[in-house]
Amino acid sequence: MEQWVLLRKGADFEAIGKEFGISPRLACLIRNRDVVGTEAVRRYLNGTITDLYDGMLMKDMDKAVEILREKIDGGRKIRIIGDYDIDGVNATYILLKGLDKSGAEVDSDIPDRIKDGYGLNIELIERAYRDGIDTIVTCDNGIAASEEIAYGRRLGMTVIVTDHHEVPYEEEGGQKHYLLPPADAVVDPKRPGCGYPFKGLCGAAIAYKLIEALYEAIGNEADDLDDFLENVAVATVGDVMELEDENRILVREGLERLRRTVNPGLSSLIDCTGVDRRKLNTYHIGFVLGPCLNAGGRLDTAKRALDLLCAQNKKEADILAGDLKALNDSRKEMTAAAVDQAVQMIETTSLGGDRVLAVYLPDCHESLAGIVAGRLRERYCRPAYVMTDAEDGVKGSGRSIEAYHMYEELAACREVLTKYGGHKLAAGFSLRKEDVERFRRMLNENCTLDESDMREKVVIDMELPFSCVTEDIVRELRYLEPFGKGNTKPVFAARKVELLGGQIFGKHKNVLKMRLRDSRGSEAEAVYFGDISRLCAYLEEHYGKAALNRFLIRQPSGMTLSVTYYPEVNEYMGNRTMQIVITHYQ
Repeated sequence: MEQWVLLRKGADFEAIGKEFGISPRLACLIRNRDVVGTEAVRRYLNGTITDLYDGMLMKDMDKAVEILREKIDGGRKIRIIGDYDIDGVNATYILLKGLDKSGAEVDSDIPDRIKDGYGLNIELIERAYRDGIDTIVTCDNGIAASEEIAYGRRLGMTVIVTDHHEVPYEEEGGQKHYLLPPADAVVDPKRPGCGYPFKGLCGAAIAYKLIEALYEAIGNEADDLDDFLENVAVATVGDVMELEDENRILVREGLERLRRTVNPGLSSLIDCTGVDRRKLNTYHIGFVLGPCLNAGGRLDTAKRALDLLCAQNKKEADILAGDLKALNDSRKEMTAAAVDQAVQMIETTSLGGDRVLAVYLPDCHESLAGIVAGRLRERYCRPAYVMTDAEDGVKGSGRSIEAYHMYEELAACREVLTKYGGHKLAAGFSLRKEDVERFRRMLNENCTLDESDMREKVVIDMELPFSCVTEDIVRELRYLEPFGKGNTKPVFAARKVELLGGQIFGKHKNVLKMRLRDSRGSEAEAVYFGDISRLCAYLEEHYGKAALNRFLIRQPSGMTLSVTYYPEVNEYMGNRTMQIVITHYQ
């Protein structure tokens, strides 16, 4: 059963509203997002590029810039080594183009997910050495590659790390001893002693900060950097970073540019997937464009996605975009099959009783493990790890819930892991096949989650009668955009609304339209896109089949539900009508 929580955060909403020219209701919604104080509210509502923090505040940024200036002046060969996901690909693109425009002799390499695994490895280092590379710059990886970086430096190469992942540590007597890699410069806001005020940047944002600092140092035009903001936005949303503080500004500015992008690759991908540029938002990055950019790294090579971003003309871009969309369509089918298999295992074996799900699917494509883990987390509201056979042992990915710090829990199991890395809500790891069951047991023995941690929490911003559902409130809610993790759409609630009648639509019978009346007598058109068969079974259980049948032929049923919802304008055939989108019910 879901746990509904009504937020009650206090402030002088009237005063905030007057100061910023917004309604007290909107001031309340902003306070609910833990935005406190005049300056924070101003940045939240009106923050621009000028409000971004200076990248030189990051520890070792000055060293990284000085090294790059020296290498560019000396004509040394520089290689960017990124990662195979949406963040790593966009970070690689930013560094590649930014360094090229700065006069560097630069190329890139991205590990193959299957052959190379995550991040730096000895083969990538040796490949760079054979190619006469003088300097390696990592992005979205490197913080956990101490051994590989030490090897590269023994070969005489310079190494700069740019990363946003947690710094590995050893724990002794309750004290954490952080293990920084022995690179010439380590730029990661999460490293100890880094004074950068915001720790939540993605890898592409840190790459952007490095290029920005380099441009300033060598006198390049700062305006040339603006186009990179769309890549930072795509990476920030695609890598599911918190949309707060600086990320909120980066994504808002980046979305503006993405809607009118001049990048042939991104333009072709938008057209190929049928996204309306004028309405393009974080949803389209997270669920349409992003999965296509990730599909190359999952099922083929991430170099396809990088090639798309680097495409020089529409013809080349159209071909690459079509290939990535086709790969993503295949990925969807494979994911659905793997999720079904995992659910079957959980619900028919002892796995179902575990507080931490650790599912071994030997035949699952290893690139899909993280997606499957995410689906299991959503379905069961528990941390989930999915493991699959790899070329060398077993590889796994995990996705977590708020109450469970995945990186720290993996660190507590490091004696059975051959490699691990990540952060609070997501992680990757490797282990020997014979240790799979031991790993599952250790995770659950160490687990301190209780039942309340594993109940889905539906956080409600406020109760709102249907009479307030107007175009004015929809317009005002746009001030809160962009929405995403850490800045979710507001959730409104209405208690005991009467179901006046409904009808199921759609090719797959997956849309329920209905008319509702709240306790004050106001009516509203509503739509529900969730599990309709489950909702109907719930109503039948509580009110009987006859009442359900009356409802489904659009007659008053006598049934009531408490609902959470979001208001929107429904545009159809030139007509605009108000409706509410129901998200949860009780």
